[in-house]
Amino acid sequence: MTSAMIRPRRRRGAGEWAIIVLLVLFLVYALAPILYLVISSTKSNADLFGTFGFAPGNSFALFDNLAEMTAKDDGIFWRWMLNSIAYATTSAIGAGLFATMAGYAFAKFSFRAKKPLFALVFVAVLVPQTALIVPLFLLLSLTGLTNNPLGVILPSMILPIGVYMMRYYIERAVDDGMIEAARIDGASEFRIFRDIVLRLAAPGMVTVMLLAFVGNWNNYFLPLIVLRSQELFPVTVGLATWYQLATAGGGSQVLFSVVITGALCSVVPVIAVFLMLQRYWQGGLSAGAVK
Repeated sequence: MTSAMIRPRRRRGAGEWAIIVLLVLFLVYALAPILYLVISSTKSNADLFGTFGFAPGNSFALFDNLAEMTAKDDGIFWRWMLNSIAYATTSAIGAGLFATMAGYAFAKFSFRAKKPLFALVFVAVLVPQTALIVPLFLLLSLTGLTNNPLGVILPSMILPIGVYMMRYYIERAVDDGMIEAARIDGASEFRIFRDIVLRLAAPGMVTVMLLAFVGNWNNYFLPLIVLRSQELFPVTVGLATWYQLATAGGGSQVLFSVVITGALCSVVPVIAVFLMLQRYWQGGLSAGAVK
C-alpha cells in the first residue's frame, strides 16, 4: 500500500464540534422529559416523591397506576382519549384538505387580490393562536357552538401555515402542462383537483395533516374555554383537572402518579401516528425539494 493511498484522518474543526455539542444538548432536551415520564409512570405515589426522578422506584407500580387511572371517575380517562382522537383526526383531515385546496388556488390560479390574500395568510401564520382565543369564544357563543365538539373541531381545521406550505409544494409538485392537458380533454376543475392535484400533492398534504394532528392533540386553551361538560373534554383538559385536584391538598395528592401515567398514555397515539406517516412525510419533503 503506497503512501498516496493512505488518506490522513481529517480533524474536526471547532465549528463542527460546536454543532455536535448543540445537537447532543438538543437531543437530551427533547428526550429527557419522555424518559422521566416513562420512569415516573412505573412508580407509586410515595416513590414518586421519595426517589430520584430518573431512578427506578422501590416497586414497579405501572399496572397499579393503570388500574387506578382506569377506575377513577368510572373510566372517564378513556373517554377523554377517544375525544382527543376524534377531535385531532377530524381536524387534521379537514385542515389537510382545506390547506391543499387553498394552496392549489394560490399556486395555479390567477385572480384579483391574490397577493393581498396570500399576504393575509402569511400574517395569520405570525399571529399567536392564544391571541385569538377570546374573539373566537365570542364568535362561537353567538353561533351556539360552545360546549359542542364542533366548537373545537371547526376552528382547528383552519391552518394558515398549512396553506403557506401547500402553495409552494403544489407549485413544484404539480406540472402546469398536466392541468392544461386535462382541461383540453374536458375535465372539470373538481376532477382535476381530485385525480391529479390530490395524488401529486398527497405527501405534502400528509405533512400538513401530521402537523395539524399533533397541534390539535396538544390543544388546551380552545377546548378549555369552549367545553364545559367533563364528558366532552380532550385528554389535555381532563388531565389538567386531575392535576388541579392533586395540587388542591386534602390528601388528594395521591393523584400525581395517576396523572403521570395518563400523560404517558396520551403520548402513545401521537408517536404511533408519527411513525405511520413518517415515510409519507419524508417523501413529501424530498419530493418538494427535488421538483
